Amino acid sequence: MPQRDFTRRTFLMGALALTAGCATTGRRGPRAVSPNEKLNVAGIGVGGKGQSDIHECRSENIVALCDVDEHMLLKAKEMFPNAATYSDYRVMLDKHPEIDAVTVSTPDHTHAHAALTAMSQGKHVYVQKPMAHNIYEARVMTEAAHKYGVTTQMGNQGHSGEGVRRCVEMVQSGVIGKIREAHCWTDRPGIADRPWWPQGVADPYPAEPVPAHLDWDLWLNAAQHRDYNSKYAPFNWRGWWDFGCGALGDMACHVMDPAMWALELGAPTSVELIEQDSGTMQTGPLSEIIRYEFPERGDHPALTLYWYDGGSKPPHPKGVSTDEKLGSGTNGSYFVGDDGIITMNTYGENARLLPESQMDDYTPPSQTIRRIAEMPAGSISDHAHRMDWIDACKGGPKPGSNFDFAGPFTETVLMGTIAARVPGKLLWDSKKMRFSNSDAANTYIRREYRNGWNIDNI
Repeated sequence: MPQRDFTRRTFLMGALALTAGCATTGRRGPRAVSPNEKLNVAGIGVGGKGQSDIHECRSENIVALCDVDEHMLLKAKEMFPNAATYSDYRVMLDKHPEIDAVTVSTPDHTHAHAALTAMSQGKHVYVQKPMAHNIYEARVMTEAAHKYGVTTQMGNQGHSGEGVRRCVEMVQSGVIGKIREAHCWTDRPGIADRPWWPQGVADPYPAEPVPAHLDWDLWLNAAQHRDYNSKYAPFNWRGWWDFGCGALGDMACHVMDPAMWALELGAPTSVELIEQDSGTMQTGPLSEIIRYEFPERGDHPALTLYWYDGGSKPPHPKGVSTDEKLGSGTNGSYFVGDDGIITMNTYGENARLLPESQMDDYTPPSQTIRRIAEMPAGSISDHAHRMDWIDACKGGPKPGSNFDFAGPFTETVLMGTIAARVPGKLLWDSKKMRFSNSDAANTYIRREYRNGWNIDNI
């Protein structure tokens, strides 16, 4: 499998080559848009979360909508009756050179091809989490953002909220001292008789007739062909390795965000599956515990981070009463420092010292992180996250979850999906983008692309 050594020099060379590339290939850089103008925005994937993503861009000109499911497309068309509609985003992008920016809110396995196609044409991209289906795609997308000079944002909307920013300021103030251990958890993919989606499935589902309103070939995108079954789409794809990234892909880009940001984690040196229930080569497990090891980073000591999902829970911190609530209960994190413990909810909100009685006399640190102004409609984190990206597309500050942050973050998350399929402690060499001790693990760094969908051809 060919590898790429991505360095700062690669980024700079790509950026310098952009002007020449535009002249010789017809690709263009982003259009300069003033803060008083409206962007021309298109949506790729406009059902489910995609519907809310494009709706949150309604302050701009919504010029085109794309979805492989005609039912989803028609629902979105009701919101934006003047927008053109397409089932194939490649056709949409070719026919609408005026598009400035796109939202990509499709299943995980299609993120990279859709986003890279748009970026290569000088279009800004907002890509749902995780930003890619595998580590290689995340690395290529991070490089492409520099190469084409576009504004990017991953859809982990909590990153723009007030709560996580307070949390980061609190942690970085040193209130619990040096932090050497972190625990992050979610209840996804669900427990017992309350699943969010199925996992622990060993075999593909049998073929069913493809509904007339769905283009199954376009839905498959880069994934290898398999027969349609209604248990794959439109929702339950997330648990299948060919299409999704399981509970990690769904929730880790939210729940691990405070740790990645506040503790400046960077790339881990190893990842290891500690425990799992019913993992298969087809789908993620019913539950799992994964351990990441991070090296020293500046003033930060080496750190161990544990990930738990599907009902697996972290141990209760020593010295803290079991009556004290951790995170939100079903989701959250806690960090163990030399001088104390701090816990926070799903998106980093409601950060508090444990025992919580310590908060009675606690004085928060001064604000050090930029806040995103609350907009008139929508929740602060969801709407603000979209507007942070839109404002940046018009020359404003760089979005918080741009690909320089989101790319390495996504790589870390997706290492866990590899550990779920390859036993043992996997040693990671980030510069070479490979595991130094496991050829088996390296086979999952990138996928085999279906003919016509290889991202190297974009």
